[in-house]
Amino acid sequence: MLGAMSDLGTLSVIFDLDGTLVDSEPNYYEASRQTLAAHGVPGFTWADHETYVGISTRESVRIWRERYGLRASVPELLAETNRRYLDLARTRTRAYPEMRAFVELLAARKVPMAVASGSSPEAIEAALAGTGLAAHLRTAVSADEVPHGKPAPDVFLEAARRLGTPPADCVVLEDAAPGAAAAHAAGMRCIALPYVPTQADAPEFATASLLLRGGQADFRARSAYAWLCDGVR
Repeated sequence: MLGAMSDLGTLSVIFDLDGTLVDSEPNYYEASRQTLAAHGVPGFTWADHETYVGISTRESVRIWRERYGLRASVPELLAETNRRYLDLARTRTRAYPEMRAFVELLAARKVPMAVASGSSPEAIEAALAGTGLAAHLRTAVSADEVPHGKPAPDVFLEAARRLGTPPADCVVLEDAAPGAAAAHAAGMRCIALPYVPTQADAPEFATASLLLRGGQADFRARSAYAWLCDGVR
């Protein structure tokens, strides 16, 4: 029974957003596809998009500009992509059911939580508001607010700072290899659930404290909570 489990003490939990808390990757794919098509790059596929999972939108458009020889500036491409994404995010984003249950379980036990994402502040706000998770996740850090995005540890370290929790007392939930690498660099434990299960053998995931190779299909709120409790006993 959960009621018999030990208190999590000083532990804090930091969530990646896209692909971890919410199934927003289809929205990012569609926004990316539309932006690239508008700049003369047709045929951007879902397989192409998967190579950008875990990378900030700003870094993604930098790569596009170099890879496809786009004339538009990085700020222009970023603004255009974010505008398209926000239009989709406000109405089409859904939270993963077991993740919602996990957030609610932690909130009931007053465990400090934060979101640390490569998305823009506006995109984070839209996703959390649209899914109702904003009621429990009031601390959020965007890669736009720190010097470097994932795989650098900056967003996770800033989230820990805002929560007032030492990095060693933070556990990160991540779906992407760059995020797992960032958690490791921040000195935090990581529950990794690969958005693309075939990428579970990526070396970055080997640094995770708990690797759920099947991704969301393997995640259960009660099991994750039990794992956290075991770690503080």
